[in-house]
Amino acid sequence: MKKIFEQKQLKNLTLKNRLVRSATWEGIAHPDGSVTEEAYAIYEELAKGGVGAIITGFTSVALDDYYFGGMMRLCDDALIPQYKKLTDLIHAEGCPVITQLALGAYYRPVNGRWLQVEPDHMYSDEIRLVINEFIAAAVRAEKAGFDGVQIHGAHFFFLSRFISPAVNHRTDEYGGCVENRARILLEILHGIRRAAPQLHITIKINCNDFTYGGLTRVESLSVCRLLDQAGIDSIEVSGNGTSVGGIKAHVNEGYFVPAAAAIAKAVSCPVIVVGGFRSPDTMEQVLNSTEIELISLSRPLLREPDLPAKMKADPATVSKCVSCNACYSSQAHKCIFRGREKE
Repeated sequence: MKKIFEQKQLKNLTLKNRLVRSATWEGIAHPDGSVTEEAYAIYEELAKGGVGAIITGFTSVALDDYYFGGMMRLCDDALIPQYKKLTDLIHAEGCPVITQLALGAYYRPVNGRWLQVEPDHMYSDEIRLVINEFIAAAVRAEKAGFDGVQIHGAHFFFLSRFISPAVNHRTDEYGGCVENRARILLEILHGIRRAAPQLHITIKINCNDFTYGGLTRVESLSVCRLLDQAGIDSIEVSGNGTSVGGIKAHVNEGYFVPAAAAIAKAVSCPVIVVGGFRSPDTMEQVLNSTEIELISLSRPLLREPDLPAKMKADPATVSKCVSCNACYSSQAHKCIFRGREKE
């Protein structure tokens, strides 16, 4: 029987429990991607809160990624010492840390301006450039002390769009069938494995794009099978339309569980599921009624970074997160209720 608060061994990782902090956007890095003191404080608090592992927020692999401001970046060797300070803070609390490697969009310089280019219009050497940027960022992550990297293939950012039939209409080896559209993910995976073999390599992927003509649950399952066969170490299942409102403990938790359970049954690597978890008993019910191995949390840890420690001390603990999503309108995506109530 699987328990939340038992040690879990993954490839190249040892977690003290089955709870993972899912990558959560902060948007507070400097323009060059360097780490702010506020970010150090956020991650130190999370590590002290008892979570089994931390996946850091969206970290771009490119300097010329202008999708939004405030992105952390691993695009320059000069940034390695700052990220080493971050991993040291987290490791001091006995917590492994994975960085989420991402690309918001691909941009091409045109007449002195940077213009976003969709997958259909990218040259083959530009696709290779992106693949190499992910690999180079992973090497920097290893040098900075990260225990693993997460390839961000979800939420309709660049890689998610590239593998989606709603966006990718290429007719070469990177388009058409699901195997071709997923080729970019496999080449990134293989490249990272060769360049940084000690890293745990995971991926965040949509179980469904929930958009007309997009990646379906069946195609997502096919992509996950391909990744599993290629040696991915774990898969975190998410989807477009994240952060559903109105989640209540014991009522409508775990909205991606059905899709994640199907993926977990079809692959050999561990599957992590995110999406609306609020209570320990529901989490354990999911763990023991499916082949899912870990649960990841986002919004609940914005409100209570020490929620894992609270749940371990008292299994009847339920997250205080009310799924209002006001955190999205706040600076650094902080919970608006923190500091307004007695803990």
